[in-house]
Amino acid sequence: MALGLLAGAALMTGSSLATTPAGAEGKTVTAVMHSGLRVLDPIITTAHITRNHGYMIYDVLVAVDENFEPQPQMADWTISDDNLVYTFTLRDGLTFHDGNPVTAADAVASLKRWGKRDSGGQLLFDVTESLEAKDDKTLVWTLKSPFPALLEIVGKQSAVPPFIMPERVASGSADEAITDYTGSGPFVFVEEEYQPGVSVTYRKFEDYVPREEPANWMAGGKNVKVDQVKWVTMPDAQTAINALMSGEIDYIEQVQIDLLPILETSENVTVETRDELGYQTIGRMNFKYPPFDDVKIRQAAMMALSQENVLGTLIGNPDYYTICGAIFGCGTPLADDSGSGTLTSGGDIEGAKKLLEEAGYDGTPVVLMQPTDVVSLTAQPVVAAQALREAGFNVDMQPMDWQTLVTRRASQAKPSEGGWNMFFTNWMVPEINSPLISPMLNGRGDDAWFGWPEDDEIEVLRAEFIAADTLDKQKEVAVRIQEHTLENVLYIPLGQYASPQARSNKLTGMIPSPVPVFWNVEKAD
Repeated sequence: MALGLLAGAALMTGSSLATTPAGAEGKTVTAVMHSGLRVLDPIITTAHITRNHGYMIYDVLVAVDENFEPQPQMADWTISDDNLVYTFTLRDGLTFHDGNPVTAADAVASLKRWGKRDSGGQLLFDVTESLEAKDDKTLVWTLKSPFPALLEIVGKQSAVPPFIMPERVASGSADEAITDYTGSGPFVFVEEEYQPGVSVTYRKFEDYVPREEPANWMAGGKNVKVDQVKWVTMPDAQTAINALMSGEIDYIEQVQIDLLPILETSENVTVETRDELGYQTIGRMNFKYPPFDDVKIRQAAMMALSQENVLGTLIGNPDYYTICGAIFGCGTPLADDSGSGTLTSGGDIEGAKKLLEEAGYDGTPVVLMQPTDVVSLTAQPVVAAQALREAGFNVDMQPMDWQTLVTRRASQAKPSEGGWNMFFTNWMVPEINSPLISPMLNGRGDDAWFGWPEDDEIEVLRAEFIAADTLDKQKEVAVRIQEHTLENVLYIPLGQYASPQARSNKLTGMIPSPVPVFWNVEKAD
C-alpha cells in the first residue's frame, strides 16, 4: 500500500487575558477540516473533528510520541515498586484560559468524567482503588491490581483523550455536554466568532507555557507561532482545492483522491500523508433493536459486503487502499485476518440471502444513516445499501450531514422514532490497534460505544489481554478477539486507506501525526 507515496461566562471573562486582539489579524492559518464542528464536548463523542477541537484548547497529562511511548505533558510521574500507585506531579506554569491555575483537583475531576465514557478508561477504573488530589500539584492514582497499560491509555491520542478541564466543568455529568469551554491548551476557543458547522476561530493563548522538548506527535513543546487558526467549512471538494491553489485558504485536512492530480500541478502546494498506517473504515450496527439484535442477521449483512467494492468506490486508486480483514489494522503487531474471508474476497450475496432466509428476516427496515458532506464517508452507505438490498434487506437510507449523524447516533430511540440501525465511520489505525483502546470492542451494553452490544465474552477476552504478560500471549488473545468480533459482528471492518492532506507551501513545521495539530506551524508572509 503506497500510503507514503505523497511526500459561558468564564470564557468571556478569560478572553481578555488569553488572546491578543491586536495581533488577531496577523498570522492567520485558514483550514478546511474534514467536517464542520458542532459538538464541542470531546468527552461525549468520538467524532474526530471534536477531538481535533479538543487538542486545540485543552491539554493532557501524558502524551504519546511517534513511537507510541508515553511522555510527560502536563505532568511527570513515578510508579511504586508494587506497580499499584502512580503519582503525577503537575509542571509549573499551567494556567487556564480564565487566568486560574490548573490544579490536581481539576485533573482528578477530568479523569473521572473521562473514565465513564472512554472504553479504555472504563477498563482502567475497573481496577482503580482511588484517584485523589494530594495537594494542588499532586494527584495519586492507586490501583487494586497492576495495570501495565495505564500510561498507554491515559496518554493515547484518540479516540477520547483525557483532556483536562476545570473542576467546575468536569464535575458535571459525563452524559451531558459541557457549556463552558475554558481550557489550558495552546489555543483559546473564540466563542463569539463560532458559527456551528460553518466556522470556528482559535487564538493563540499568550500565557501558555510549552514544554522544552521538541514537538513529537502529541508530546513535546506546543509552541504556537501564528496569531490565530480558523476552520472553515467547504463541503464541495473542488471549491476547497481552488481556494487552496489561489491562496484563499492554507490547508485541507482530507483531499479527495481523484482530485489529487489537480493539486500536483501547483508549485505552491504540498500534498502528503500524515501517517503510514492510515484509516480503517467500518460499519456499525445497533444491537438494541431488530433486525440487528439477531446475530444471524448481522452475519448476513456482513456476508453481503465487499471491501473491494467499498474501497474502490471510496478511494478509487488502489495505491491508496488495502484490502485488510484485521480488526486491529494491517501493519500492526496484533494484525490477524481470521473470519474475514467473505469481506476480503468480494462478498457473498447468495450466501447472505440464504442466511437471511434461515434467520427468518421479516422485512424490518434497516435505517441506514448516510452522511452527505464528508468526502471520506459518502461512498460507504451507498455501496452497502446496494449490497444489502441485493441480499434481501429492506433498506431505508436517510441522508443527513455528518454532524447531524454524530448527534443522532447517540440516540437510543427506536429506529422508527428517530433512532437508527446502521452507520459507517472511519478510525485512525492507531486508535483501534489494541483491544484496550478500540471503542468497538466494548461489550458493556448502554455503557458501550454507539450500537451498545451486551457481550460478556468480549469483556472476558479483554481482561485476558490485560493479564497477558508477553507480546506472544497478547497476540494469542488478540486472535480470539478477532474471531469473536467477526463471528458476532461487533462491527464490520471494511479495509484500510490513506487520506492525504494538502497545504500551502507558506506553511512549514506541520507535525506528521495522525491527528492534525496547529502548534509548531509557521506561516510565511
